[in-house]
Amino acid sequence: MYHIVYYVVPVVVLIIVRKYRESKWGKCKNKVKLDKKLAIVTGANSGIGLQLAKELAARNAHVILACRDIEKAREACIYINQKLSADPVLIPMELDLASLQSITKFSEEIKKQFPEVNILVNNAGVSFPNTKRIETEDGFEIHFGVNHLGHFYLTNLLLDVLTAGSARVVVVSSSLHEKGEINLDDLNSLSLTKKTNLYANSKLANVYFAQELAQRTKGKINVYTCCPGWVYTNLFRHSIKWYHYFLILPVAFFFMRSPKQGAQTPLYCATEPDLEKETGLIYRDCKHYSSRAIFYSNIAAQLWEKSDEMIKEALQKHNRHGDGDS
Repeated sequence: MYHIVYYVVPVVVLIIVRKYRESKWGKCKNKVKLDKKLAIVTGANSGIGLQLAKELAARNAHVILACRDIEKAREACIYINQKLSADPVLIPMELDLASLQSITKFSEEIKKQFPEVNILVNNAGVSFPNTKRIETEDGFEIHFGVNHLGHFYLTNLLLDVLTAGSARVVVVSSSLHEKGEINLDDLNSLSLTKKTNLYANSKLANVYFAQELAQRTKGKINVYTCCPGWVYTNLFRHSIKWYHYFLILPVAFFFMRSPKQGAQTPLYCATEPDLEKETGLIYRDCKHYSSRAIFYSNIAAQLWEKSDEMIKEALQKHNRHGDGDS
């Protein structure tokens, strides 16, 4: 009997500590209905994106699940339908943020079908080991190309329908942005060092993009950056080996959130009425987050201009090659 107590007490203590930590993570408590408002969630087939799409659909929004794999997008729609008692409007659409052509096609289809977009959640992201530089089909370093440039291009293409809908744009970043750097002379990370953190750099670019977007669209749309916390998703599947799970398990028990818990702050930014007069700020745990990073408006402006130039050059190159093939 006493031996059982020796095991039970520590387990109970661990559970209590876990529950205490969970109580500090923040939860979106508003009950705002989004009747027939149109929401786009990138990377909505799994993790935070899937849970967020489900939460928005539960509030009666019409939700576009923008995913690289259209079959997985359809499966996500089936999953959400099974979880909700009502009959939500879910629209699976193909969007590969590693392809400027795919982003262009997706945006054209959106503008053709919908006069306005009310919520855009730039959620999708990738993470690969820093030991090898991987490129998108357009020649961009993949973290910068997908996490930053892909969403930068998508948002700019949709600005007309976003401003028509007095929209909210939610950029899902990470507190890891505090470890990132913006090298305006090497945004495509052609020169890597052992200290380079490509993922963190792209997350810092997310924050700068959101801040500059907020300045350029003030009074037209509201822009929010958020950190969902350390969430159990497949984002780092390319970086983590099987044995890493045993090493991080004790820490993960106290600090890692479920996708549903991770979706709370993005949901808060997308729906909270108290944020209607705010734009360009960072949020974590459903409240303002004070970043340790120091931000410079001139870097935000230059990053915007250089990102635009990189995309235009890539599109021109594609068009030249396309003409040559024909």
